[in-house]
Amino acid sequence: MSTDSTAASPAKEASTADSPWPVRTVARKIADWIHRLGAVWVEGQVTQISARPGTSTGFLTLRDPSADVSMSVTCPMRLLRGLEPPLREGASVVVHAKPTFFLGRGTLSLRANEIRAVGIGELLARIERLGKLLAAEGLFAAERKRRLPFLPKGIGLITGRASAAERDVLVNAHNRWPSAAFQVINTAVQGAQAVPQILKALSTLDADPNVEVIVIARGGGSVEDLLPFSDEALCRAVSAAGTPVVSAIGHEPDSPLLDHVADLRCSTPTDAGKRIVPDVKEEAQRVRQMRDRARRALHGWVDTQCRLLDQLRSRPVLADPLAPIQRRADEVELQRERGRRAILSALSTEQAALASARARLTALGPAATLERGYAVVQYVDEAGNLQVLRSVSEVADGTPLRVRVVDGALQAEVRAGEGG
Repeated sequence: MSTDSTAASPAKEASTADSPWPVRTVARKIADWIHRLGAVWVEGQVTQISARPGTSTGFLTLRDPSADVSMSVTCPMRLLRGLEPPLREGASVVVHAKPTFFLGRGTLSLRANEIRAVGIGELLARIERLGKLLAAEGLFAAERKRRLPFLPKGIGLITGRASAAERDVLVNAHNRWPSAAFQVINTAVQGAQAVPQILKALSTLDADPNVEVIVIARGGGSVEDLLPFSDEALCRAVSAAGTPVVSAIGHEPDSPLLDHVADLRCSTPTDAGKRIVPDVKEEAQRVRQMRDRARRALHGWVDTQCRLLDQLRSRPVLADPLAPIQRRADEVELQRERGRRAILSALSTEQAALASARARLTALGPAATLERGYAVVQYVDEAGNLQVLRSVSEVADGTPLRVRVVDGALQAEVRAGEGG
């Protein structure tokens, strides 16, 4: 009686540092809240089954494939044995269960009274609905897909441990480009742990600056086996990755959604190994072809320039560069001679004209008259100036005269009677 009253009393009071609740009270309150939830339908993926012979209770671990969350499920053994086909790990199920909180261990679990396996048709329908949603958001759009680098310096590979897919990618890539550098992260590629492990590996490789391409590879499988590659969380993570992602899931009939979200979809891991790196033989051959083309182009250009130089050298101005100068010099000399002759001719003409004018002037001048025996008689007028005597009436008897002849002048005097 005292124990019950002690337990009930704190439940009605708020807990304080001076009056804390006992663990049993806290556990009972949690159990009360959980039990009020009632039965619920829960969907998840079975990751662990424990059904020991001789026991009446089976134990399951139900996990959310899109998040790292799981819960324990208990159910009667008859419920597990009655499932057809038998329940196996990795299967998707819908469980009708009631949340139960165990006070003694402080754990939460689901007590199932009905388990339904999700059929292939339902899984495909869900994948189709998710595909339409992602396509409507533009995750499948061709314009958002990025081109792979021609020769990535680092290639990330996410695949199963020691799997044929890993071998196919590595062998084919190294056959094409022996120095291709891979960073391989092995993960689960089916089952409940596949999605979280692939997401973690994708995040690690995407954060590595040396990784320029990420390949997610698996060698095919059934629809159930390929469910992780149609997971919404994985598809969105691939779409948000900063590094180009290659999907190499070898399953042709039903492509997982990862094929549509990835930047490049390869039909098989072998195909991925061939497409992420170039073929060294083909590239070497292409280099040789380009070198030959460059050599021929260079030789052709040199030949063209040589012919052009020959044509230029064969022109008269370059064949005999002094000839034009000599011709110009001859022309200058010819023009000089013409100018000299023209000047001499003009001088001769002017000299002859001058001589003729001088002869005419001389013939008309008084000196020529004097040479023919004439004389010029002058007298001094009243003003004392010499005047030419033109008449005897201009002078009187005794007037002094000056007689100029050709070779000099004489003095004379006028005498009366001699003039008549």
